[in-house]
Amino acid sequence: MSPGLAVGLVIVVALLVLSLATGEYSILSHDDGWEMFRNVRIPRTIALVLAGAAMSMSGLVMQLITQNRFVEPTTTGTTEWAGLGLLLVMAVVPRPGILMRMSGAVILSFIGTMVFFLLLRRVSLRSSLLVPIIGMMLGAVVSAISTFFALQTDMLQSLGIWFQGSFTTVYRGQYEVLWLVLGVVVAIFYYADRLTAVGLGEDIATNIGVDYRRMVLIGTGLVAIATGVVTVVVGSLPFLGLIVPNLVSMRRGDDLRSNLPWVCLVGIGLVTACDLISRTIISPFEIPVAVVLGLVGAVVFIALIIRHIRRS
Repeated sequence: MSPGLAVGLVIVVALLVLSLATGEYSILSHDDGWEMFRNVRIPRTIALVLAGAAMSMSGLVMQLITQNRFVEPTTTGTTEWAGLGLLLVMAVVPRPGILMRMSGAVILSFIGTMVFFLLLRRVSLRSSLLVPIIGMMLGAVVSAISTFFALQTDMLQSLGIWFQGSFTTVYRGQYEVLWLVLGVVVAIFYYADRLTAVGLGEDIATNIGVDYRRMVLIGTGLVAIATGVVTVVVGSLPFLGLIVPNLVSMRRGDDLRSNLPWVCLVGIGLVTACDLISRTIISPFEIPVAVVLGLVGAVVFIALIIRHIRRS
């Protein structure tokens, strides 16, 4: 482990310890303090780790597949497709379990992401900035369909809650499905070299013996699983997959395998820091972490666009 990575690990661990210690309920002065700590704070902190790592790495995978630094699940409509899948399951099946909701979100995430990729293949792009614009337009269309459907089925309030992006509903018995995204993280590490080849383009990947289309399907499936699971448990975490890979690559270059530990650490650290701000900025109340993350992400997104325009 490099000294820089060790320092980053220490900082992230410190943030996670601070997350465990933060809360309006005093676990030291109440008899049920340990139970509260075990049932709420530990699950919430684990969710921060899993969601932060998974969504950051999902953004990195999408950027490799599209060869565009401005894409991630919330700028390609993937999150909106996951919400539509969740809504359809809730409308068809009364009181579905979390696994069924997750399945609906994952399936629609995969379909929606593939629709986005197929759309890119049919559109002549003169600028890389058009890619996230197309993705956000597609996401807006899907979001409008979801809103209309939610109005017709009297689930508009539920739809708003699902997309608020908050860890307040994460507690023991409701977060365990998030462990599935650990498999996504492991799979991305395993396929790192082949995903790097995919990022070089179809011709180069094929010439060095990588099945380009198969890897695109695998990468899309991994992104769909991560997005669907996180959307069901936490909600939308905007721009996380955009901010982290770009910050890491600007500092360290584009070596995917060596960047993956940094992407994990920075993603976990960023979402934990934003969560701490959301819990303390208007204490004793709490705002959704998506609000803080969205503000940070919007600033970084604009900065990246300006940087790209100046280089062009």
